[in-house]
Amino acid sequence: MQFKAMIISNHEVSPGYFRMRMSAPSALADARPGQFIMVRVRDAIDPLLRRPFGIFDVGTVASEFSGCGPQTYVEMLYKVVGKGTATLSTYHHGDHVDLLAPLGTGFDLGDPDEEKILVGGGIGIAPLYYLAKKLVERSRVRFFLGGRTRDDILCVTEFERLGVETYVATDDGTLGDRGFVTDVMERHIRGAAGKRTIYACGPMPMLQAVAGIAERTGVPCQVSLEAYMACGMGACLGCVVKGREHSDESPDYRCVCKDGPVFAFDQLKWV
Repeated sequence: MQFKAMIISNHEVSPGYFRMRMSAPSALADARPGQFIMVRVRDAIDPLLRRPFGIFDVGTVASEFSGCGPQTYVEMLYKVVGKGTATLSTYHHGDHVDLLAPLGTGFDLGDPDEEKILVGGGIGIAPLYYLAKKLVERSRVRFFLGGRTRDDILCVTEFERLGVETYVATDDGTLGDRGFVTDVMERHIRGAAGKRTIYACGPMPMLQAVAGIAERTGVPCQVSLEAYMACGMGACLGCVVKGREHSDESPDYRCVCKDGPVFAFDQLKWV
């Protein structure tokens, strides 16, 4: 659906990272974890294209208008990397943006009796918070969060308030373990018994490492891909990735926006 959203709040959670809350129609409460929104930054030709953002959270709050019922909201977490996100970072309460939402294929919550392993890198944690909110209602959840420095470790307190066990690793050792978060996760998987599923979102090198761990250990894994996209609905084919059966003779492409952004790891070609 397309709608005008009023910005409720927009604050910096770490240097260069922002969390924006916007009003939304009540129907958006049915959005699935892992789906995304397309934001038209402003009513002008520059920037021309909408920007995709994973849904960080969906919920309801009391309306600020007397006599009105609860107000549905949608949140996104974003990093300032260019003109579009730099413009978004200047918006305040009462400003408006045009949204398309919800879009894409979300996560499968799976068996409630198994342990859920969440793995996020930097801004890649964005779709994992809403996922964690749903999973903790039915399963034990562990969250492995990685970044280059402590400034790239976001919203740890929010995950912990949900009751999620959180583990942190940074490349430079300024917070948590020193090294790759995928190494921390693999040690846990190999040292623990029982059924589990991995859910991951982050930079491609991290997702490649997660896919390798899933293949070596036989643990089911779902990945949420990040991609530049123009339409968000599979029409422009600007966000395709290679499927598992892809070859020069028999191409196998998947649209991140329509077929994903969430895929079972074994649906994709990683090398």
